[in-house]
Amino acid sequence: MRNYLAIDAGGTSTRAVFFSADGQCHGYGVSGGGNPVSRGIEGASGALIQASLAALGGTDKSFASATVCMAGASLEIPTHLFHQRFAPLGLVGSLMIESDLLGAFYSGTRHDEGYALIAGTGAVAARVSSAKLAAVADGTGWLLGDNGSGFWLGREVLRAVSAALDGRGSFTVLTDMVLADLDIQWDGGSRRQGRVRAQQQLIVKAYALDPIELSRFAPLAFAAGNDETARDILDRAAALLAQTLGAVMEPELSGPMVFGGSVLTKGHAMTAAVVAALQQETRATVMEPVTVGDGVAGAAVLALKRAGEVVDAEVFAAISASLATLRG
Repeated sequence: MRNYLAIDAGGTSTRAVFFSADGQCHGYGVSGGGNPVSRGIEGASGALIQASLAALGGTDKSFASATVCMAGASLEIPTHLFHQRFAPLGLVGSLMIESDLLGAFYSGTRHDEGYALIAGTGAVAARVSSAKLAAVADGTGWLLGDNGSGFWLGREVLRAVSAALDGRGSFTVLTDMVLADLDIQWDGGSRRQGRVRAQQQLIVKAYALDPIELSRFAPLAFAAGNDETARDILDRAAALLAQTLGAVMEPELSGPMVFGGSVLTKGHAMTAAVVAALQQETRATVMEPVTVGDGVAGAAVLALKRAGEVVDAEVFAAISASLATLRG
């Protein structure tokens, strides 16, 4: 029976799994970020190798292919450079680079038709048809989009606090939460050239961050309870995510819907809100989504499919169960 290696290369962490054609996972490894867009080819390949070595666990078994699911897979990535690094590990076949969207999709289903919506630091939706990406919406980064993402939520939280500090917006408990996070002292009577000092410090500290770092404030919107401003931010995020997903949907294509990313998976309320907004936008009944934590199981499913192996319900269940056991 042939063995395979599958890798889910994320921006902050990389996960690898060593498994056989029957879906039994034999080794699992984790390392740092493996996205070549943010870490460069050398940094990304190093993370991939580190996670793979941990998954292989010192075994001398060869594997028929290595499948890497990563963001930026549509870019012209020189696969031969990765292949050269994997050959000494036991790779005897091809190395394939696939989209992280497909990895996330197949983590939730073995079927080849359906939809995926991922909302973590960024946000992107896809329609999957015949085991390929047929359409993709958003995922365009902090400057051009990522609407409803962790970045978007964090930015809206800071905007709401800034507006509340100088009277452009209403009171919100987010103000105290943000000021505490940034170690800014509040003194309403303290101003400099007419501006509240706390807001001036907010401006300085917010602009000192890289734009993508604004996602660190996203959890505050969920933690603010019934705060009206926070609820409005979350409602708008749900509507934007539904709009992104709606952009890739087709009436004639049904199938499973897979949701991933911390914005959607850490709170069922957001998932429900996106489904409700999508139903209102499309005026159609929306299938209950399957939520997934990451794309490593899907990378394994995709590896088998690309190799011509049969991924039936039994194999899919074996991948999910044995991987869960390895992860503890």
